[in-house]
Amino acid sequence: MGIINVTPDSFSDGGKFFSVNAAVEHGEKLVQQGAHILDIGGESTRPFSDPVSEEEQIQRVVPVIKILAQKIGVPISIDTTKATVAKAALDAGASIVNDISALQTDKTMGKLVAKADVPLILMHMQGTSHNMQVDPKYDDLLDEIKTFLKRAIVRAEAAGVKTSQIIIDPGIGFGKTVAHNLSLINHIDMFHALNIPILVGHSRKAFIRKTVKPTHKKDLSPNHPLVEIGTQAVVCMLATKGVHIIRVHDVANTVATLKIIKALKMNAVKTGQPKSSPYLKKLV
Repeated sequence: MGIINVTPDSFSDGGKFFSVNAAVEHGEKLVQQGAHILDIGGESTRPFSDPVSEEEQIQRVVPVIKILAQKIGVPISIDTTKATVAKAALDAGASIVNDISALQTDKTMGKLVAKADVPLILMHMQGTSHNMQVDPKYDDLLDEIKTFLKRAIVRAEAAGVKTSQIIIDPGIGFGKTVAHNLSLINHIDMFHALNIPILVGHSRKAFIRKTVKPTHKKDLSPNHPLVEIGTQAVVCMLATKGVHIIRVHDVANTVATLKIIKALKMNAVKTGQPKSSPYLKKLV
Protein backbone atom coordinates (compact mmCIF):
# COMPACT_ATOMS: atom_id res chain seq x y z
CA MET A 1 0.00 0.00 0.00
CA GLY A 2 1.56 3.26 -1.17
CA ILE A 3 0.92 6.44 0.82
CA ILE A 4 -0.27 9.74 -0.66
CA ASN A 5 -0.65 12.51 1.91
CA VAL A 6 -2.62 15.38 0.35
CA THR A 7 -1.77 17.54 3.36
CA PRO A 8 0.52 20.44 4.26
CA ASP A 9 1.60 18.95 7.58
CA SER A 10 2.06 15.15 7.50
CA PHE A 11 5.14 14.05 9.46
CA SER A 12 7.15 12.68 6.52
CA ASP A 13 6.08 14.42 3.32
CA GLY A 14 3.71 17.17 4.42
CA GLY A 15 3.21 19.66 1.60
CA LYS A 16 5.18 17.65 -0.95
CA PHE A 17 2.06 16.26 -2.63
CA PHE A 18 -0.43 18.92 -1.54
CA SER A 19 -1.28 20.05 -5.07
CA VAL A 20 -3.53 17.88 -7.23
CA ASN A 21 -0.93 17.51 -9.97
CA ALA A 22 1.85 16.52 -7.56
CA ALA A 23 -0.38 13.99 -5.79
CA VAL A 24 -1.55 12.43 -9.06
CA GLU A 25 1.98 12.22 -10.42
CA HIS A 26 3.16 10.59 -7.18
CA GLY A 27 0.30 8.11 -7.24
CA GLU A 28 1.14 7.05 -10.78
CA LYS A 29 4.79 6.66 -9.78
CA LEU A 30 3.92 4.45 -6.79
CA VAL A 31 1.83 2.17 -9.00
CA GLN A 32 4.63 1.94 -11.56
CA GLN A 33 6.95 0.95 -8.70
CA GLY A 34 4.64 -1.90 -7.71
CA ALA A 35 2.01 -0.59 -5.29
CA HIS A 36 -1.07 -2.83 -5.12
CA ILE A 37 -3.17 -0.19 -3.30
CA LEU A 38 -2.94 3.60 -2.92
CA ASP A 39 -3.98 5.12 0.41
CA ILE A 40 -5.00 8.77 0.08
CA GLY A 41 -5.68 11.04 3.04
CA GLY A 42 -6.43 14.73 3.47
CA GLU A 43 -5.87 14.99 7.23
CA SER A 44 -2.58 14.49 9.04
CA THR A 45 -2.79 12.06 11.95
CA ARG A 46 0.76 12.66 13.19
CA PRO A 47 1.12 13.04 16.99
CA PHE A 48 -0.39 16.28 18.33
CA SER A 49 -2.08 17.08 15.01
CA ASP A 50 -5.33 19.03 14.89
CA PRO A 51 -8.46 17.87 13.05
CA VAL A 52 -9.32 19.05 9.53
CA SER A 53 -12.93 19.80 8.57
CA GLU A 54 -14.84 17.40 6.37
CA GLU A 55 -15.20 20.06 3.69
CA GLU A 56 -11.45 20.68 3.60
CA GLN A 57 -10.66 16.97 3.45
CA ILE A 58 -13.06 16.53 0.53
CA GLN A 59 -11.56 19.48 -1.34
CA ARG A 60 -8.10 17.97 -0.90
CA VAL A 61 -8.70 14.34 -1.81
CA VAL A 62 -11.62 14.12 -4.24
CA PRO A 63 -9.92 15.81 -7.23
CA VAL A 64 -6.90 13.51 -6.79
CA ILE A 65 -9.04 10.38 -6.51
CA LYS A 66 -11.13 11.28 -9.56
CA ILE A 67 -8.08 11.59 -11.78
CA LEU A 68 -6.18 8.60 -10.40
CA ALA A 69 -9.22 6.34 -10.60
CA GLN A 70 -9.20 6.92 -14.37
CA LYS A 71 -5.45 6.44 -14.74
CA ILE A 72 -4.41 3.51 -12.58
CA GLY A 73 -5.45 -0.11 -12.29
CA VAL A 74 -5.18 -0.63 -8.53
CA PRO A 75 -7.69 0.09 -5.73
CA ILE A 76 -7.70 3.45 -3.98
CA SER A 77 -8.21 3.63 -0.21
CA ILE A 78 -9.56 6.75 1.49
CA ASP A 79 -7.90 7.44 4.84
CA THR A 80 -10.55 9.20 6.92
CA THR A 81 -12.65 8.84 10.05
CA LYS A 82 -15.60 10.81 8.61
CA ALA A 83 -18.42 9.14 6.69
CA THR A 84 -19.11 12.27 4.61
CA VAL A 85 -15.51 12.27 3.38
CA ALA A 86 -15.57 8.53 2.77
CA LYS A 87 -18.77 8.79 0.69
CA ALA A 88 -17.36 11.61 -1.43
CA ALA A 89 -14.19 9.58 -1.98
CA LEU A 90 -16.10 6.41 -2.87
CA ASP A 91 -18.27 8.38 -5.30
CA ALA A 92 -15.07 9.72 -6.87
CA GLY A 93 -13.61 6.26 -7.42
CA ALA A 94 -12.12 5.01 -4.15
CA SER A 95 -12.98 1.42 -3.20
CA ILE A 96 -11.57 0.93 0.32
CA VAL A 97 -12.16 2.86 3.55
CA ASN A 98 -9.30 3.18 6.05
CA ASP A 99 -10.74 4.34 9.38
CA ILE A 100 -8.04 4.81 12.02
CA SER A 101 -10.71 5.25 14.68
CA ALA A 102 -12.24 1.82 13.97
CA LEU A 103 -15.75 3.34 13.54
CA GLN A 104 -15.59 5.23 16.84
CA THR A 105 -15.36 8.80 15.50
CA ASP A 106 -18.35 8.70 13.15
CA LYS A 107 -21.09 6.28 14.13
CA THR A 108 -22.54 6.33 10.58
CA MET A 109 -19.33 5.09 8.94
CA GLY A 110 -20.12 1.40 9.39
CA LYS A 111 -23.48 1.59 7.63
CA LEU A 112 -21.96 3.63 4.81
CA VAL A 113 -19.25 1.01 4.24
CA ALA A 114 -21.78 -1.82 4.47
CA LYS A 115 -24.03 -0.18 1.88
CA ALA A 116 -21.08 0.42 -0.45
CA ASP A 117 -19.89 -3.17 0.14
CA VAL A 118 -16.20 -2.21 0.15
CA PRO A 119 -13.28 -3.31 2.33
CA LEU A 120 -12.89 -1.57 5.69
CA ILE A 121 -9.64 -1.15 7.62
CA LEU A 122 -10.06 -0.97 11.41
CA MET A 123 -7.09 0.38 13.38
CA HIS A 124 -6.22 0.46 17.06
CA MET A 125 -5.35 3.82 18.57
CA GLN A 126 -5.09 4.82 22.21
CA GLY A 127 -6.63 8.28 22.57
CA THR A 128 -6.78 10.68 19.62
CA SER A 129 -4.19 11.93 17.16
CA HIS A 130 -3.82 15.04 19.28
CA ASN A 131 -3.10 13.27 22.59
CA MET A 132 -2.14 9.67 21.73
CA GLN A 133 1.56 10.14 22.46
CA VAL A 134 1.05 11.75 25.87
CA ASP A 135 2.47 8.99 28.09
CA PRO A 136 0.71 5.94 26.55
CA LYS A 137 0.33 3.05 29.01
CA TYR A 138 -1.02 -0.53 28.89
CA ASP A 139 -1.49 -3.19 31.54
CA ASP A 140 -1.19 -5.88 28.85
CA LEU A 141 -0.28 -4.37 25.48
CA LEU A 142 -0.97 -7.34 23.23
CA ASP A 143 -4.12 -8.53 24.94
CA GLU A 144 -5.63 -5.02 25.09
CA ILE A 145 -5.01 -4.37 21.40
CA LYS A 146 -6.32 -7.80 20.42
CA THR A 147 -9.45 -7.26 22.52
CA PHE A 148 -9.95 -3.80 21.00
CA LEU A 149 -9.72 -5.22 17.48
CA LYS A 150 -12.11 -8.08 18.33
CA ARG A 151 -14.67 -5.50 19.48
CA ALA A 152 -14.05 -3.36 16.40
CA ILE A 153 -14.75 -6.36 14.18
CA VAL A 154 -18.01 -7.04 16.04
CA ARG A 155 -18.92 -3.34 15.74
CA ALA A 156 -18.37 -3.42 11.99
CA GLU A 157 -20.32 -6.65 11.57
CA ALA A 158 -23.21 -5.20 13.60
CA ALA A 159 -23.31 -2.28 11.16
CA GLY A 160 -23.65 -4.72 8.28
CA VAL A 161 -20.04 -4.93 7.07
CA LYS A 162 -19.20 -8.40 5.79
CA THR A 163 -16.49 -10.19 7.75
CA SER A 164 -14.74 -10.93 4.45
CA GLN A 165 -14.42 -7.17 3.84
CA ILE A 166 -12.66 -6.37 7.15
CA ILE A 167 -8.92 -5.70 7.57
CA ILE A 168 -7.26 -5.01 10.93
CA ASP A 169 -4.36 -2.71 11.77
CA PRO A 170 -2.71 -2.80 15.25
CA GLY A 171 -1.83 0.87 14.91
CA ILE A 172 1.96 1.12 15.06
CA GLY A 173 2.85 4.57 16.41
CA PHE A 174 -0.69 5.43 17.49
CA GLY A 175 -0.56 5.69 21.27
CA LYS A 176 2.52 3.51 21.68
CA THR A 177 6.05 3.95 22.97
CA VAL A 178 9.14 2.65 21.16
CA ALA A 179 9.01 -0.48 23.31
CA HIS A 180 5.30 -0.96 22.59
CA ASN A 181 5.89 -0.76 18.83
CA LEU A 182 8.80 -3.20 18.92
CA SER A 183 6.76 -5.66 20.96
CA LEU A 184 3.81 -5.40 18.57
CA ILE A 185 6.04 -6.14 15.59
CA ASN A 186 7.72 -9.06 17.36
CA HIS A 187 4.33 -10.57 18.17
CA ILE A 188 2.31 -9.44 15.15
CA ASP A 189 1.60 -13.05 14.19
CA MET A 190 -0.61 -13.46 17.27
CA PHE A 191 -3.28 -11.44 15.44
CA HIS A 192 -3.68 -14.25 12.91
CA ALA A 193 -5.92 -15.85 15.54
CA LEU A 194 -8.59 -13.27 14.62
CA ASN A 195 -8.77 -14.76 11.10
CA ILE A 196 -8.78 -11.30 9.52
CA PRO A 197 -6.16 -9.90 7.10
CA ILE A 198 -3.55 -7.74 8.84
CA LEU A 199 -2.26 -4.36 7.68
CA VAL A 200 0.73 -2.60 9.26
CA GLY A 201 1.83 0.99 8.73
CA HIS A 202 5.26 1.50 10.30
CA SER A 203 7.02 3.43 7.54
CA ARG A 204 9.47 6.15 8.75
CA LYS A 205 7.75 6.43 12.13
CA ALA A 206 9.33 7.86 15.27
CA PHE A 207 10.18 4.50 16.85
CA ILE A 208 12.37 3.73 13.84
CA ARG A 209 13.96 7.18 13.87
CA LYS A 210 14.74 6.89 17.57
CA THR A 211 16.09 3.35 17.26
CA VAL A 212 18.49 3.98 14.36
CA LYS A 213 19.66 7.42 15.51
CA PRO A 214 23.41 7.45 16.24
CA THR A 215 24.28 8.09 19.89
CA HIS A 216 24.40 11.78 20.87
CA LYS A 217 23.14 12.86 17.44
CA LYS A 218 20.18 15.13 16.73
CA ASP A 219 16.83 13.56 15.86
CA LEU A 220 16.78 12.15 12.34
CA SER A 221 14.51 13.45 9.60
CA PRO A 222 11.86 10.93 8.43
CA ASN A 223 13.57 11.08 5.04
CA HIS A 224 17.05 10.22 6.35
CA PRO A 225 18.60 7.16 4.61
CA LEU A 226 19.05 5.39 7.95
CA VAL A 227 15.32 5.70 8.60
CA GLU A 228 14.52 4.00 5.29
CA ILE A 229 16.95 1.20 6.14
CA GLY A 230 15.13 0.76 9.45
CA THR A 231 11.79 0.77 7.64
CA GLN A 232 12.94 -2.04 5.35
CA ALA A 233 14.30 -4.05 8.28
CA VAL A 234 10.79 -4.00 9.76
CA VAL A 235 9.35 -4.98 6.36
CA CYS A 236 11.47 -8.14 6.54
CA MET A 237 10.10 -9.01 9.98
CA LEU A 238 6.51 -8.33 8.94
CA ALA A 239 6.84 -10.47 5.83
CA THR A 240 8.20 -13.46 7.73
CA LYS A 241 5.37 -13.13 10.24
CA GLY A 242 2.64 -13.20 7.62
CA VAL A 243 1.38 -9.62 7.45
CA HIS A 244 -0.89 -9.25 4.42
CA ILE A 245 -0.58 -5.53 3.62
CA ILE A 246 2.31 -3.17 4.37
CA ARG A 247 1.63 0.58 4.15
CA VAL A 248 4.80 2.43 3.09
CA HIS A 249 6.13 5.68 1.66
CA ASP A 250 8.85 4.07 -0.47
CA VAL A 251 7.21 1.41 -2.61
CA ALA A 252 10.25 0.71 -4.80
CA ASN A 253 12.46 -0.20 -1.84
CA THR A 254 9.74 -2.34 -0.31
CA VAL A 255 9.16 -4.25 -3.54
CA ALA A 256 12.91 -4.93 -3.76
CA THR A 257 12.98 -6.15 -0.16
CA LEU A 258 10.06 -8.50 -0.77
CA LYS A 259 11.61 -9.84 -3.99
CA ILE A 260 14.68 -10.93 -2.02
CA ILE A 261 12.53 -12.57 0.66
CA LYS A 262 10.51 -14.37 -2.02
CA ALA A 263 13.69 -15.53 -3.78
CA LEU A 264 15.09 -16.90 -0.54
CA LYS A 265 11.84 -18.71 0.16
CA MET A 266 11.72 -20.25 -3.32
CA ASN A 267 15.35 -21.33 -3.08
CA ALA A 268 14.67 -22.99 0.26
CA VAL A 269 11.77 -24.93 -1.28
CA LYS A 270 13.87 -26.04 -4.28
CA THR A 271 16.75 -27.20 -2.10
CA GLY A 272 14.51 -28.98 0.37
CA GLN A 273 15.26 -26.64 3.26
CA PRO A 274 12.50 -26.04 5.80
CA LYS A 275 10.42 -22.91 5.28
CA SER A 276 11.39 -20.10 7.61
CA SER A 277 7.78 -19.32 8.47
CA PRO A 278 4.38 -20.88 7.80
CA TYR A 279 3.05 -17.36 7.16
CA LEU A 280 5.65 -16.17 4.64
CA LYS A 281 3.46 -16.97 1.64
CA LYS A 282 0.80 -14.48 2.72
CA LEU A 283 2.66 -11.30 1.74
CA VAL A 284 5.09 -12.44 -0.92
